[in-house]
Amino acid sequence: MAFPKVGNLAPKFSLSDHEGNTVSLADFKGKSAVVVYFYPKAMTPGCTLQAQGLRDSAKALKGLNIGAAPWVDLGLRALLKEDGIDPDTDVNIAPIPGTVAPGVSFGVTAAAALEDGKIDAFWANGMGAEVAVTKGVGKIVLDPRRGVGPAASFNFTQPVFATTQTMIDEQPDTVAAAVRAIVNVQKAMKRDVSLATEVGRKSFPEAETALIAQVVERDLPFYDASITPDFVTGMNAFCRDMGLMTSDPAFEDIVATEFSNLW
Repeated sequence: MAFPKVGNLAPKFSLSDHEGNTVSLADFKGKSAVVVYFYPKAMTPGCTLQAQGLRDSAKALKGLNIGAAPWVDLGLRALLKEDGIDPDTDVNIAPIPGTVAPGVSFGVTAAAALEDGKIDAFWANGMGAEVAVTKGVGKIVLDPRRGVGPAASFNFTQPVFATTQTMIDEQPDTVAAAVRAIVNVQKAMKRDVSLATEVGRKSFPEAETALIAQVVERDLPFYDASITPDFVTGMNAFCRDMGLMTSDPAFEDIVATEFSNLW
């Protein structure tokens, strides 16, 4: 049997729980999260601690103030639900004052708020996380891209270049040029990551600019302009769970596949 991949739907199965009762995956249809934990019969101390950590994860987060931008916070809320944590009652998720304004970096401002003790954690971009880690005021505890967090969370977010069908129909060459530019920039970054620093000086203070190259270098493995059907399936599921959609748009209805040869 082939091993499942991140984002795959779980197969139907029935297993015995710790009390000998038969539990089926279908029993949990419609629930926000299902955690399957296999515990060795040997009852070893190490595995006992792991099980306790899984059990106590919600307790550790209970009552924390987490900074997150509007709409962006949907990914965090879904992540917490996947881990069995109620984002409305177990934690307090709210925007950080002063972050929703033109020219303001949410991540950098959030890192400053964390340092000042105004929040307990934040959900933001790589730059904000890098600033917090570099200053020694925080550490990364969730990173869906690297598999740190619930597997399904990999499909909760993805940066995209979006435009209208009218633009595609009337100015296809312009759209193609923009796609090529994005792909070429990614290739250039992989060849010379220092280019990120030169561009960053136009948008970030000097202290943050100095960190850009290492942020980009860390993320280079994820620089890929392609969009897969598996990702769209995962994103559709996420949007349904968040109440943003009631149906599943087809891959071809979302992705302009006529430009896929440029990816």
